[in-house]
Amino acid sequence: MKFHIFGTCAGTEPIPGRKHVSLALEHEGRLYWFDAGEGCSRSAHLMGLDLLAVRAIFITHPHMDHVGGLGNLLWNIRKMVWVKKADPYDGAVDLITPSLRSWEGLRILLGETEGNFRCSFQLNVTRTETGTVWDKYGVKVEAIPNTHLPPDADGHPVSYSYRVKCGGKTAVLSGDVGSYDDLAPFLEEGCDALFAETGHHDSSTVAEFLKERGWNIGTLCYIHNGRDILRGRDAAMEKLLAIRDRVIICEDDTTIEI
Repeated sequence: MKFHIFGTCAGTEPIPGRKHVSLALEHEGRLYWFDAGEGCSRSAHLMGLDLLAVRAIFITHPHMDHVGGLGNLLWNIRKMVWVKKADPYDGAVDLITPSLRSWEGLRILLGETEGNFRCSFQLNVTRTETGTVWDKYGVKVEAIPNTHLPPDADGHPVSYSYRVKCGGKTAVLSGDVGSYDDLAPFLEEGCDALFAETGHHDSSTVAEFLKERGWNIGTLCYIHNGRDILRGRDAAMEKLLAIRDRVIICEDDTTIEI
């Protein structure tokens, strides 16, 4: 599994060298995007990735540090259609988001740009639901709600975590969680990698918690990083390695393979 990391920061003030959270799985030439923090599409393009390879975008929840770059991502995909004189792969981009209300606001904003944001490709927008939300081209994505945010006025969850399976491997992406027990339905079965947020949880506490649960987690990848990592990455890593091996503190504009 190859993941491109565009942003690793929690919802902080601007911090040098870190943007808000966003990453993408690359599989068989297509990109599967998870969250869309500020500048994510710019980072991807400058890393040499083809924005026309974006096939699906999965949003964990509608907070600005997770969706602040979504409008620009869609705008830049459309821009690259014009630059390259070609449509995105399969002629479509799917957006799976837990908040259609948030999408409606963004759609209105995009409609103010040139041409009312008319696209030559299909933009399919659906609301995240519990269970399998994607199963195409050898990539399966499942969603479970978590307790980071309460449900909306209609009782529908607006904060989700995702599990991705492809190429015989499994990765879990926490999104923001109220407790790591929220992920039990995924982690009890084990995974090759867990992308764990520390914006709301101390990184050492997370590692200890997961160790106590005895879940079979291959590589623990820290993303959406909070103050303990931002204040001292090396000190945080030293504490983490004393708890377990196979730890990665993700950095912006990098690629990792699981």
